Amino acid sequence: MSIAERLKQRFDFIYKGNYPAALVEELESQINKTKSAIRVNSVKWSEEDVVLITYGDSILSKHSNPLSALKKILEQYLGETVSYIHILPFFPYSSDDGFSVIDYLSVNPDLGEWSDIEALRTDYKLMFDLVINHISQHSDWFAHYKAAKAPYKDFFIEVDPESDLSEVVRPRSLPLLTKVDTINGTRHVWTTFSDDQIDLNFAEPKLMAEMIKVFLFYLEKGASMIRLDAIAFLWKVIGTNCLHLPETHEFVKLLRDITDYISPGLILLTETNVPNKENLSYFGDNDEANMVYQFSLPPLLLHCLYTGNSEFLTQWASSVPNLSEDCTFFNFTASHDGVGVRPLEGLVPNDEVFNLVEGMKLFGGKVNTRRNSDGSDSPYELNITYFDALMGTFEGIDELQEARFICSQTIMLTMIGVPAFYIHSFLATQNYTDGIKLTGMNRTINRRKWSEDELIPLLDGDTHHNRILNELIRRINTRKKYKAFHPQSKQEVRNLGKNLFCIIRGEQELFALFNISNREQEINLASELPAKRVKDILSGMPFDTDFGKLMLAPYQALWFVPDN
Repeated sequence: MSIAERLKQRFDFIYKGNYPAALVEELESQINKTKSAIRVNSVKWSEEDVVLITYGDSILSKHSNPLSALKKILEQYLGETVSYIHILPFFPYSSDDGFSVIDYLSVNPDLGEWSDIEALRTDYKLMFDLVINHISQHSDWFAHYKAAKAPYKDFFIEVDPESDLSEVVRPRSLPLLTKVDTINGTRHVWTTFSDDQIDLNFAEPKLMAEMIKVFLFYLEKGASMIRLDAIAFLWKVIGTNCLHLPETHEFVKLLRDITDYISPGLILLTETNVPNKENLSYFGDNDEANMVYQFSLPPLLLHCLYTGNSEFLTQWASSVPNLSEDCTFFNFTASHDGVGVRPLEGLVPNDEVFNLVEGMKLFGGKVNTRRNSDGSDSPYELNITYFDALMGTFEGIDELQEARFICSQTIMLTMIGVPAFYIHSFLATQNYTDGIKLTGMNRTINRRKWSEDELIPLLDGDTHHNRILNELIRRINTRKKYKAFHPQSKQEVRNLGKNLFCIIRGEQELFALFNISNREQEINLASELPAKRVKDILSGMPFDTDFGKLMLAPYQALWFVPDN
């Protein structure tokens, strides 16, 4: 089927034939222009791929703009350790640290210019955010809407405030509608996330076409991977939960058609911080996202290491499917947002979730809530750096924070998929509580902006920052040498008891074992290992099954491979 036929098929499904034919013809022309303009590696991913997630201004310098300062730190400390850089929204914005975009096509001048993005691209593949559900109230688009200018007058969703919106799933404990003054009088517009983030009306074909043009622009500017921010909320139908509606899935399929046509190396990533089954639905029938976030991994792993009980992590990991060659998982533990709680629904009992939330508060964390349909609020995310989330267990704070954190990151590196590290995990950043006082936002706790002059001595000195960074680099570079870690390599999970976590990758090629408790654990591996004689590639230690029992230190990780 040609790209023109694909476009028509998707538009017919979404709009029931009610759209201008010229719109699809124009898009086809733009898609072919983009296809001829870009060159992308035809290989999507390998065991050597690692993603760094960062804001454009996570590093500040007196001597250069933030994007240049970031490039300098990457060259000096990470080098080729990572292959992808996910620069969180680097466009002009008005709130939410970039996720309320004023202009989709410009670089925020406070960060740098498009040439600075190009400079990063010389050494790394790039991931851009398409902040697709909403736009800033300070954008030209919204100003034109208020002035009733075509086509923008139809780009936003007006709702009668008397409408029954009780079924709508909310990610925030804020009003769903925002009152605005327009040339035609007062209107109430849909605002899923905040009154500054105005939802876009994808029921208008011209709006959808405009967003596809933005998508193509990002590809032309060098994005090899595009993250569809908050995509689950895209389509609205009053009387439904307005989440994961068929039109939303069809739009993801449309974008997948486009990327597959332009280059097989392009990657479409959906961001859907929802329960596990709903999250996995964005693979579709291998015709939607190439990657989905493993949103259940961060809270499950945190619960596992907080309690010293791997039961729920093992149950969930055992259910993670082995996927087709065009699909895999985006694995992470920390991100610019907090640790989502909703992905634990159906996986961990409510009382266990409650205890985890209360424990994170004792470690300096905050909690953001969401509004339920009955008007009550419930935890939506934990706001805490992942490093400080592991400063102790349910027994309290202890001296094993570094070992526990390294164990968490090593488990993430072992899972099927592509591993991603938030910059503050590499830097072992602690809770930035002063930042919350400055912004009034709980999420600022994990969004510290390091000054170059302050950070470099910490990375060069005898500090936990230095130890964590160098050990993570060492483990990542060890991982890159083994095909067993390819994103498509088979994964098997074994239950070896509640204090251990075990993953086998490939065809018995690598046996990974973790002590997830704060006490030594003894195990007899004679019947478990893939070969009689193996070695741990993390320590170089050989092991023969004739030795019988093995003693694991608290939070020790082992990557066993046959020692021929």
